[in-house]
Amino acid sequence: MQHPLPPRRKLGDAHDPANASQKPVIWTVSVSRLSDLFRDITLEYDDRASIEPIHLGFDEAARYIRERMETERCDAVIAAGSNGAYLKSRLSVPVVIAKASGFDVLQALARARQITPDIGIITYQSTMPVLKEFQNAFGFNIQQRDYATEEDARAQINELKASGVKAIVGAGLITDLAEEAGLAAVFVYSATSIRQAFDDALEIALLTQLESSRSQGHGRNAPVADTLRAKHGLNDLRGDSPMMETLRQSIVLYAKSQATVLIQGETGTGKELVAQAIHRENPRALAGNKPFVAVNCGAIAESLLESELFGYEEGAFTGSRRGGHAGLFEAAHRGTLFLDEIGEMPLPLQTRLLRVLEEREVVRVGGTRPIPVDVRIISATHCDLEQRVREGRFRADLFYRLAVLRLTLAPLRERPEDLIVLAEWCLKKALAALGARPHPNLHAELIACAPLLGAYAWPGNAREVRNLMERLALFLAAEPLQALSPAFIISVAPEFAPRALSPALASGPIASSATPEDAESIAQVLARFNGNREAAAKYLGISRTTLWRKIKSL
Repeated sequence: MQHPLPPRRKLGDAHDPANASQKPVIWTVSVSRLSDLFRDITLEYDDRASIEPIHLGFDEAARYIRERMETERCDAVIAAGSNGAYLKSRLSVPVVIAKASGFDVLQALARARQITPDIGIITYQSTMPVLKEFQNAFGFNIQQRDYATEEDARAQINELKASGVKAIVGAGLITDLAEEAGLAAVFVYSATSIRQAFDDALEIALLTQLESSRSQGHGRNAPVADTLRAKHGLNDLRGDSPMMETLRQSIVLYAKSQATVLIQGETGTGKELVAQAIHRENPRALAGNKPFVAVNCGAIAESLLESELFGYEEGAFTGSRRGGHAGLFEAAHRGTLFLDEIGEMPLPLQTRLLRVLEEREVVRVGGTRPIPVDVRIISATHCDLEQRVREGRFRADLFYRLAVLRLTLAPLRERPEDLIVLAEWCLKKALAALGARPHPNLHAELIACAPLLGAYAWPGNAREVRNLMERLALFLAAEPLQALSPAFIISVAPEFAPRALSPALASGPIASSATPEDAESIAQVLARFNGNREAAAKYLGISRTTLWRKIKSL
């Protein structure tokens, strides 16, 4: 049942942006049983902030909030789970996502265990690998699932129910759907976790007010900094390979420092995503809405890049804006400036950049007054910067100043175990964007397509995977009964068709011509044994090495 919306307040009350001395304004957004917990905690903060509930979700909530913010002030929004993640990527106001702590999860599992030994836990975007150790140590039978959309969550619950699960642990949406399915539902959030979200929102709201008053007083370009926020975090780095786990650990470690970071990797490996994750995990970013400003150094002409980075004074050149213009360094003050394709930066600008890094101040084009800036630099490149240093195309002193901390992102072909995880995630998101429901057997169908997808080099890496999944989603949404098979992929994406028969395919039970059915027959055997290559090779009467060669040849 939908709750009535709160009455709108007019300018001049606590929402009036002109009245900065009023209490911070915080809106809570929820559509489930979390609303009751929000309501109870709100009473504890009533004397410190003006808090309003909004009983809407996802697109409805985003549109409603954007409409209200045209005439009202809001300093922070509190939401949770998939609803919170959705709003965070679509609103300019800071969104604090209430998170269940590890203790919350253990308490919820303990309550579920009192009901049944067969427990399912469903979390947004990613599962919790640490629970495997917990269930082994305490003898729990826990099945984990993650979801991207409501329909996806419903499908996961039905799957768990069919497998014998009797109780589901999760957030509001999950517990509501679990009860609809006739299962016991255990809500994962505790009052302590919600209080932490309120504390974070209050701190962010106060900092937002402070920054706003400072910006108005000193003429700093606040609107630019306020709208440039990092939208991606650790949860967006899909993959379970050792390389990805090491990368996540490095991100968390590097986030604790303010030292410069150089990220190297092929196109499509997620360099900016990693930069945003480092920014998001930094304690300074967690304490407030700190800007994340990105610029592609290879996509802007040298003359424009200089004024974009460093800003310019009035009259610095023909067509310059009246009153001058703050550059990206100023926009990123107290936050992060991400310099993508740093290897393409012209030498004269490299000299100016080095000076900013050393002096921590910037001089606008056409100006003489140094402006102090507190900015962390994260840069990225797909080229070999050390080679460019040897060729005299990149300053050695700048290279060493930028590369205090270094990360090299592995291409997808070097971590094939991440391919299906990434493909499934991208396909589910693409289907959700089209309003289509993922097929209940989607994961199994993708596993069956693994030999075909794994044989491709993926020169565009994760970006190319995303593009292919968007293409497949379009066809699957148009034909809901269409199974995702190797033959179907080849019909939609001809670049995956095998071009020649490898000698390794000339023997054994596999067909002797390189057709889509070749890939499908190997895939079917692998699917029969849940991806176990040793069992599949034994069934086919070949060695594991031969099976691997067959897979690679396809």
